[in-house]
Amino acid sequence: MTAVSLPKNARYTFGGDEHLFVEISEEMSLPAFFKGMAICNTLRQRALRGVTEICPANAAYLVRFDPDVILPDDLLAVLKDIEANLGDADLQLQTRIVEIPVLYNDPWTHETQMRFRERHQDPASTDIEYAARINHHESVDAFIAAHSGAPWFVSMVGFVAGLPFLYQMVDRERQLQVPKYLSPRTDTPRLTLGHGGCFSCIYSVRGAGGYQMFGVTPAPIFDPAQGLSYFKELMVFFQPGDIVKWKPIDRAEYDRCVQQVEAGEFQLKIEPVSFSLKDFMADPDGYNQRLLEVLHVH
Repeated sequence: MTAVSLPKNARYTFGGDEHLFVEISEEMSLPAFFKGMAICNTLRQRALRGVTEICPANAAYLVRFDPDVILPDDLLAVLKDIEANLGDADLQLQTRIVEIPVLYNDPWTHETQMRFRERHQDPASTDIEYAARINHHESVDAFIAAHSGAPWFVSMVGFVAGLPFLYQMVDRERQLQVPKYLSPRTDTPRLTLGHGGCFSCIYSVRGAGGYQMFGVTPAPIFDPAQGLSYFKELMVFFQPGDIVKWKPIDRAEYDRCVQQVEAGEFQLKIEPVSFSLKDFMADPDGYNQRLLEVLHVH
């Protein structure tokens, strides 16, 4: 079993009177993400009076507090104590794996891309063609296979309501990386699967954006009306720590899913899993395969 080396010496910064920002690492990695998640989970379990919000992010987290209830230095001392006493048990995460259908190379993001080619690094190719080329894949199909072949961690949720940022669970040298548009678009279709840097995302609502567009999902991920069953508890579906498997689908299946959404009958495949960072780091590909089998045996 491989020992996990967590980033050391987090940087603590107060933001005004009510926020404490903690930077775990200057770069994203699964150990940095896990360390932040572990600290946030421990802080949540302690239920400190005066702590009003705990927001994990990619390689950092933010705590909002009421300074009339808990002194800033007291909160700082608690967080430093939690960081200093993290153990192996904190590297286990009880979470869920979700299969998200994706229509790659869809007509709606293609139309949008064509309207904004002057803002792109390569106006002569589509976003996914450009991504395939700079990631040294011989074809778009090969790129889609790499993009959908391994699971992704939801590392944070934000920017707009319900939008997840996802980090691919593969060795660093195999991670797909694509720069954002040279300047942002003023339009992005709702439920676009985007990619910028090493992060994937789903645009929960229509709006501006700068990530490369690879496709769309028929699965709503933000619903204030909470019409589908998987919105029963929250109007925002994704939570940090979720594991996502992209499932490539064709246009016919996409249309069937949309009809199910409109009828209030659409279901996502969601299964509980226990994730061990140590076991993953020891054998990433083997561990991923076992994770994905959970979706297929239920």
